[in-house]
Amino acid sequence: MVPPLLSSAAAWAWRLIAIGILVYGLSRVVGTLKIVFLPCAVALFLTALLRPLTVRFQRLGLSPLAATWLTLLFALAVLGGIGTYVGIQANEEFPKLVSEVQDTSKSVQHWLENGPLHVQHSKLTDAVDQGTKWIEARRGKLASTALDWGTATLEALAAIVFLLFVTFFLLKDGPNIWRWTISGSGRYRGRIDRAGRAAWETLSQYVHGTCLVAAIHAVVLAIVLAVMGVPLVAPLAVVIFLGSFIPIVGIFVGGGLAVAVTFGAKGGVAALIFLGILLVEHQLESHLLQPMVVGRWVRLHPLAVILAITVGGVLAGIPGAAVAVPIVAVVYRAWPALRGDPEPTPAEDPEGPPDDPDTPARATPTVTPPPEPEGT
Repeated sequence: MVPPLLSSAAAWAWRLIAIGILVYGLSRVVGTLKIVFLPCAVALFLTALLRPLTVRFQRLGLSPLAATWLTLLFALAVLGGIGTYVGIQANEEFPKLVSEVQDTSKSVQHWLENGPLHVQHSKLTDAVDQGTKWIEARRGKLASTALDWGTATLEALAAIVFLLFVTFFLLKDGPNIWRWTISGSGRYRGRIDRAGRAAWETLSQYVHGTCLVAAIHAVVLAIVLAVMGVPLVAPLAVVIFLGSFIPIVGIFVGGGLAVAVTFGAKGGVAALIFLGILLVEHQLESHLLQPMVVGRWVRLHPLAVILAITVGGVLAGIPGAAVAVPIVAVVYRAWPALRGDPEPTPAEDPEGPPDDPDTPARATPTVTPPPEPEGT
């Protein structure tokens, strides 16, 4: 006789082992085909962002094909304009940043030598020499690194082309693709359709809300950097904007880079001032903007956000960390709809045939009146 507790634990154990094997297999498949899955994931995000614009063009009388082309051209024009402006500013202000970093390095060195630490000049010179030797010793790896970067560039170009194709067809035929996807789900079609629509609505609201919050965050910090006279404002604003799509972690990475550039260009006092403004702005964003814009659709505990980012980062690196939170949010919203009661069958429906055209209508019973009595 097996004790009930041991029997229940064993039943849970083998089921968890089966689920673990399935998750591990799926992660290996996704890792092997990451050049396919990653562009598809980015295409879903872009579709969620651009779909309202396509729908608006269609309401103006354009065909789905023309509306999709116009949406993509508009998006490419915006991205191209931002990229061109960032490249021009980086090319113009990078020499200024180098000279300011050199001046700051001299100031820091002078403070270390004559300040309260009294670091010897020989130790600072030895540290600089060791860093230079470390870089020169690894100079031989630049050729192989260049080859790796060349291969990665080709893969990135192929992924971008594939991403554009997927985004184009999702914008043009998204509803038809979804109807075809659930067409073979039988009596659970309504439940799956509700879950899918809830998931898509959550993803759309998450993408639009995150874009709005990231834009506000980047613009505010860009204004602060410009007022302080820090160079490379536009590139730093773009990095901060992109980093805002990774909750908690992205703000520290993008903000840390901005603090480092501020320290190199304007010194420690300016870096501390910017760090204080960054922390205050981040608190306002977390407690005011996020709940107002995204909180209605993504109500996740901070611990769940951290766990999702950690697991996504371990499984797929930076891309996994970026998509972890929206995936958890989508599952969190879609799961209740998926677990809901299925659509009533015709025999259980008291109000006539169902709305699904694929389900045959219930026949209305005929009532035969009783024969009239014969006259006398």
